Amino acid sequence: MFFSSFIALALASTALGNPLKRFDGITVEVSGPSGSVSSIDNLKFTAKVTNTGSEAVKILKYATILDDKLPTRSFTVTKDGTTVPFTGVKLSVSLNDLDDTAFAVIPAGQTITVNHDVASLFDFASAGTGTYSFEPITNFKILEAADKNFEATNFAKIQSPTSKVTVNVTGDVAKRELAELNKRATNICTDSSRKSFISSSYTEGKALASGGASYINTNGANTLYKAYWGNTATSRVVSVLNAVASENSSSRTLSCVDSFGVCTGGVIAYTVISTTNIYYCSIFFNEVPSTSLCSGTSVASRNVRGGTTLHELTHAVAGTDDVTYGCAADQALSDAQSVINADNYNCFTTQVYANTRC
Repeated sequence: MFFSSFIALALASTALGNPLKRFDGITVEVSGPSGSVSSIDNLKFTAKVTNTGSEAVKILKYATILDDKLPTRSFTVTKDGTTVPFTGVKLSVSLNDLDDTAFAVIPAGQTITVNHDVASLFDFASAGTGTYSFEPITNFKILEAADKNFEATNFAKIQSPTSKVTVNVTGDVAKRELAELNKRATNICTDSSRKSFISSSYTEGKALASGGASYINTNGANTLYKAYWGNTATSRVVSVLNAVASENSSSRTLSCVDSFGVCTGGVIAYTVISTTNIYYCSIFFNEVPSTSLCSGTSVASRNVRGGTTLHELTHAVAGTDDVTYGCAADQALSDAQSVINADNYNCFTTQVYANTRC
């Protein structure tokens, strides 16, 4: 027996800056176990995503229902009206390094099918037995299939209406661990050059956070602040930046070993939420110090190593999410989305640095 939910998505013709051709729509049909299951191991879902339009589309998979390869968040899970904490992986992504593995291409009139096993991705153990609701994440970012320009301003966005699959879990909710590809002791980075690079990025990331908080405390909700946060209370943003600036965990690992096999398709770094350990991918080591903002790079390039580490630390210490990527896209978010989007903190603090230090 399976329970099915059907989501009809309509897409307007405007993108995050430049207009795209109109997409007639995407539909998502999710099926999963109905009634009761005795173990979270039985929480397996299948999603059928159909392009009902007349042209092929390319959709960024990360942190949507389409991502069946990486342990990103494909569902919002609730129990008794309370969100169940996600314990999987959150990413930093380089728009310049995205490749076709980061996208799903759906021809006109065609359907692709993805399967999800969510047992290790949410904190069912703390939530306990009972009735859970699973809402697929369909905040899709879409390109025309032939488009090779992955800049965030070229993405059209759609957000689905609410639709949920409900399952009663009656038994085993014990914690499941993410599968590791490499189980070296604590995954310490043994490459001295890379270890030094990570350490420098950590110092610079905390300095960017401190500088951003000080800037807001001095200038309040000025034009730059409003560009990234709108009418959000300054105290909310400052609290996140201060949490990063004062971070001093002796147990959090900063690793150059891709222990969970996530370093693919433009991923710069990722945080495993259950441990808050941070893992850096090879393209991270091509990034530059904050001083390069004064000569050699731009804020929009998002290739400042301290900004990447700050991004990941906001996941680790403040529970931010990855709503979108790219400074222009960050500024197009609603107030509610911007304050939880990790990339907003990256772009804002690097812009503060460029404005005040260069």
